[in-house]
Amino acid sequence: METSFTKLQLENRLTVLLKEIHTAPIISFWIWYRVGSRNEVAGLTGISHWVEHMLFKGTPQFPVGMLDKAISRDGGYWNAFTYLDWTTFFETLPADKIDLALRLEADRMVNSLFDTAEVAAERTVILSERQGSENEPLFLLGEELQAAAFRVHPYHHEVIGETCDLETIQQEDLYRHYRTFYTPRNAVVAVAGDFTTQAMLERIQELFGAIPAGEEIQQKIRPEPPQRGERRVTVEGPGETTYVQLAYRTPAGSSPDFYPLTLLDSLLTGPSSLNMFGSGISNKTSRLYRALVESELAVSVHGGLQATVDPYLYTITSIVRPERTAEAVIAAVDAEIQRLQEKPPSGDELYRAMKQARALFAYGSESITNQGFWLGFSEMFATYEWFLNYLDNLARVTPEDVQRVAQTYLRPQNRTLGVYLPTGDGRRAR
Repeated sequence: METSFTKLQLENRLTVLLKEIHTAPIISFWIWYRVGSRNEVAGLTGISHWVEHMLFKGTPQFPVGMLDKAISRDGGYWNAFTYLDWTTFFETLPADKIDLALRLEADRMVNSLFDTAEVAAERTVILSERQGSENEPLFLLGEELQAAAFRVHPYHHEVIGETCDLETIQQEDLYRHYRTFYTPRNAVVAVAGDFTTQAMLERIQELFGAIPAGEEIQQKIRPEPPQRGERRVTVEGPGETTYVQLAYRTPAGSSPDFYPLTLLDSLLTGPSSLNMFGSGISNKTSRLYRALVESELAVSVHGGLQATVDPYLYTITSIVRPERTAEAVIAAVDAEIQRLQEKPPSGDELYRAMKQARALFAYGSESITNQGFWLGFSEMFATYEWFLNYLDNLARVTPEDVQRVAQTYLRPQNRTLGVYLPTGDGRRAR
């Protein structure tokens, strides 16, 4: 994999990362803003996600609806995502058409329209999205679990926001959020693909360089206090399926412990993909698959480890078999965790877990779009060197490191445990 790249900062504080990849005549252009649900306060939850939607409502130069046709006509695709710590927009296009992406992103950084009618229409869309999520047991359970796990920190709420806030957020709230966070000072441009660095940099300077840096963002993120004991939540809802989710407090993505936790995740449940475009791999060799699925306690089990700015959660999620109980699944998970805490994994087992984690990482890094993703994503919580050194840092993890992080983080006192109990009204949970 090509490791050379260019990183610099324009005079207006816009960070730029460029990576030439000449394997195909394609370029992926990404712009990342350091704003997500982490930057929201009570009364305005969900506003970052809503602002992301509004940036597809056009500018005077690029009216709504025009760009879908233009990008499709040029053989490209585009999208955007909002998460806990960031919002990102990207376009992947043939190399000779990429200027459209640069002109679009420079324009909508400053000229996006927040038309009253469009704001009202998008309120309906987002409320419908929220209502659709509420039909999913794992969304209902996850939301309660997250709220219980974070009492102080803004990770407390889901990215989509609370219904009461989505009903009351106004046009001026959205525009203020946009003007506060969508500035060069708060942004990272990441470009990967078939270009020459000097020419791309000159064009970025031409389009973005004159945009004012924006004010320094003054926001105090309150740290979550230590957890002093296990927390439990129970959610009841439609369907016939019981779900169990265990969420353990874990450190930020930049922590050295993230690497042994990655292999712990691979060993226990199969590796988690950090890349939204990454494909999954089988977890049938994982300890919890054998303990839960092969023993017919659960229909499935999977883990989730996220790279975040602040300490977040490692989750283990199981779908309980109809004839089994949540308590039996929890006991089996606890037994496997205790086994790992008492005895480190063998070298062979750790090697297999590492091989799976490396494979998943490779699958999620091979395309030009994925390379553009990693350029910017790693800058959201660390630096691009985090990505470049990821495999080497995994290789340094020892069995004793995995045992240590299991002892440190996978304690009942450090977790929030959630159970979804079906009401059995005939609607099967999906």
